[in-house]
Amino acid sequence: MSKTISINAGSSSLKWQLYLMPEEKVLAKGLLERIGLKDSISTVKFDGRSEKQVLDIEDHTQAVKILLDDLKRFNIIESYDEITGVGHRVVAGGEYFKDSALVDEEVIQKVEELSLLAPLHNPANAAGIRAFREILPDITSVVVFDTSFHTTMPEKAYRYPIPTKYYTENKVRKYGAHGTSHEYVAKDAAKVLGRPIEELKLITCHIGNGASITAVDKGVSVDTSMGFTPLGGVMMGTRTGDIDPAIIPYLMQYTDDFNTPEDISRVLNRESGLLGVSEKSSDMRDIHEAMRAGDAKAQLANDIFVDRIQKYIGQYLAVLNGADAIIFTAGIGENSVTIRELVINGISWFGCDVDPEKNVRGAEGVISNPDAKVKVLVIPTDEELVIARDVERFKNQ
Repeated sequence: MSKTISINAGSSSLKWQLYLMPEEKVLAKGLLERIGLKDSISTVKFDGRSEKQVLDIEDHTQAVKILLDDLKRFNIIESYDEITGVGHRVVAGGEYFKDSALVDEEVIQKVEELSLLAPLHNPANAAGIRAFREILPDITSVVVFDTSFHTTMPEKAYRYPIPTKYYTENKVRKYGAHGTSHEYVAKDAAKVLGRPIEELKLITCHIGNGASITAVDKGVSVDTSMGFTPLGGVMMGTRTGDIDPAIIPYLMQYTDDFNTPEDISRVLNRESGLLGVSEKSSDMRDIHEAMRAGDAKAQLANDIFVDRIQKYIGQYLAVLNGADAIIFTAGIGENSVTIRELVINGISWFGCDVDPEKNVRGAEGVISNPDAKVKVLVIPTDEELVIARDVERFKNQ
């Protein structure tokens, strides 16, 4: 038996989950927040307990040291030697990585190089990898890419209709994201439906603060909504999703907001989406609270959000020539009864529906009526488990 830790590092956070492998038993999980800021927060959950401490965490290396010391302090492990593997979520693998990879300096440098494709994620992912290598240099260390699951897309799906040289010379193409989540829920949906995944056409909807929709045919991704970067696709918490690219030069000419590439990236990635339209919040819970109070901008933000998801599901019903099931996952997909109902009720012509008695908070599994042509499911995602399984795969090679 060994212990493997799955890591998801953000720019100022580090989410983790410790497994006993190969049993896949969760021993503990936690989150370190506000890294690099005063009053950082470290939370550890284990054995039904939740322990929280507030302290100043300077960087990711210190965060990893605090995490590991907490595991010892709470007797979750007796020594660092019990941890034999670590898996790191990395958003963008570009065309370098078709699969997960063992960590070495060249791999880390490529992750950092690919920050252009995921500027909000890859730098933080690389910081987490370097922090673990500094403290636990001898364990099996694996990077697991959000983009790997989407490398099965056909060229007609991942190429953009721009001059070929921008693909061949600059690697401009659709890469997608959330691959570990889409892979996990697609496989779990097959189990829930009691059918081999090789027989199924599925549309997986990872809907959280970041959101993406994927068409899965026979277990492989054939198209996905996120594009060259995680900015593309459906509307998100602070990201635009798809917009007319001519908007950018227009606003560069007629406003003072788009003077530099950094300005453009900031507005489209951090100031748009639910936040930009509602002028209130990027959190769907806040949007729905404001809607109940009669806030028209919040209502519009909600309506656009639902509309864009419906349109992508419609696209992928065409790509797949029909579907056996639509799956909701991630923060909003798993928890918002309202969003699931609105999305599905607006595309019921295709033979999908939701049963109000099943579509409740905490729902898991099939939430459609028994005679629905296209089943609707809610499946909690478990990206950390996918990462841990990949670490075990490399250990056993």
